[in-house]
Amino acid sequence: MRFLLPPVLLVAAVAASACTGSTTPSAEGTNDNSSIVLADATEPATLNPLLGYGSEGVSKIFDGLVEHRADRSLRPQLAAEAPEPAADGLSWTVKLRGDVKFTDGTAFGAEDVVATYRALLDPASGATVRSRFAMLSGVEQLDAQNVRFTLSKPYAPFPTLLVLGILPSEALAAGGPLAGSAVNTKPVGTGPYRLAEWVKGEKMVLESNPAHVEGDPKIKKVTVVFVPDDNTRAQRMEKGEFDGADLPPRLATRFAQVNGMRVIDHQTADLRAITLPTANPVTGDPAMRLALNSAVNRQGMIDNLLAGKGTSASTPVPAALPEFVDTDSAFRYDKAQADFLLDQAGWVKGADGLRSRDGVAASFTLMYPTGDVVRSDLATAFAADARAVGVDVQLAGLSREAITPRLGKDAVLGGEGDPFDPDQALHGMLHTGAADNPGGYSNPAVDAALDAGRTLLDPAQRVAAYVQFQRAYLAAPGLVTLAFVTHTYVVRENWNGYQQVVDPSDHGGLSWGPWWNLQKWTPK
Repeated sequence: MRFLLPPVLLVAAVAASACTGSTTPSAEGTNDNSSIVLADATEPATLNPLLGYGSEGVSKIFDGLVEHRADRSLRPQLAAEAPEPAADGLSWTVKLRGDVKFTDGTAFGAEDVVATYRALLDPASGATVRSRFAMLSGVEQLDAQNVRFTLSKPYAPFPTLLVLGILPSEALAAGGPLAGSAVNTKPVGTGPYRLAEWVKGEKMVLESNPAHVEGDPKIKKVTVVFVPDDNTRAQRMEKGEFDGADLPPRLATRFAQVNGMRVIDHQTADLRAITLPTANPVTGDPAMRLALNSAVNRQGMIDNLLAGKGTSASTPVPAALPEFVDTDSAFRYDKAQADFLLDQAGWVKGADGLRSRDGVAASFTLMYPTGDVVRSDLATAFAADARAVGVDVQLAGLSREAITPRLGKDAVLGGEGDPFDPDQALHGMLHTGAADNPGGYSNPAVDAALDAGRTLLDPAQRVAAYVQFQRAYLAAPGLVTLAFVTHTYVVRENWNGYQQVVDPSDHGGLSWGPWWNLQKWTPK
């Protein structure tokens, strides 16, 4: 469930530490800074790209045919040139590099690309990324260096999907379900690193790939320690156990004056939003949905809970995609308007200030993942804003496993977002019947605009489609969108090479964040 679980000016600020003249001992105590220890809130369930690992690229173990760059452009990676579309947009041809090897020493070639994407298309494989490639109908090898992808309908952002990691054809030769594949825990890729050790529930260790097509990384060893709880991660960072960690803003700020450390902010497309399940008698009411969107003080949440690190969100289109943003599509914080909408819809206040209609209390449960400080804070603030207009929101901090079966009935404070193209996040989140539409939202006008946005090839027409989407959505919202949160990181200043990027929602497991290009870092 992606919603539960990632060229503009990069304007996020970087706060330098008080002293920057020398390095401090790394977490492993090495003098040459050839190793680094990072803390991650989430542990991958699998290392198979067909099962979702590194779905946004930069996974370190695998390369895709193309890769995203810091300015949101695409650069050929395993491809020798940029993918070329046919005139009708129904196929794309990719020329491949001839100088790439997998970490087991075998040569990379067209047969590996074909095998990877055919496994994706095979229903028997159970590839979880299949829904992202709904438009892909086939892939074929044209010759030793060229492959062609065939689409069922034009899909303008198709090249952005080609960041998918490529597996060796030998690993897929047996066919059948991927759930039991050796790749899941013993991957073979072409990336700058290879797996050395995985102690599940504790850590993962990667070692550099000397034969990587772009050279042997200077950081030879990368240890990722899995620490789900935000406060525990911050405490262990203070003790010097880590060289870098993703931390909520209010926990990261304490490191701004620590010698040898710096706090880094990244602009993101990472949306925090509350689902409003249609099957719930309260959240399924259109008037309730509109009222809650007027009742919430988004800017107050950003200022008071996120230390100003975030941008207000009325729709799911991020400021990181400015060309697609309709600035007129915005909800104002207006408690009086929320009260009016609820009054008009028959939600009557009782003596206790809480509303009901026809014997149904204006009450629902809002779930959020335990250990996530930001979502816990936002959920608490939303509940207070809702109560101010007579709606009772019961908070439930739960494990992700406990949340999933309740998504059709209870609200959840989720996260999703893509800074590369609006289609992937929006279509999956809000199109009728989409796999990642947790609340069962359905709106024909929204569906039509989203369908147009993914099939139109003309850039101006695509922009118009997404403007229409935002206006249709604003009239009948399916979520309470709160904010695009700024990602904050604490990093030891022992290396050069950091380059700022706009993060997607998915920024764990060494993907995105400051370490998106860690393979190019050099010790100071």
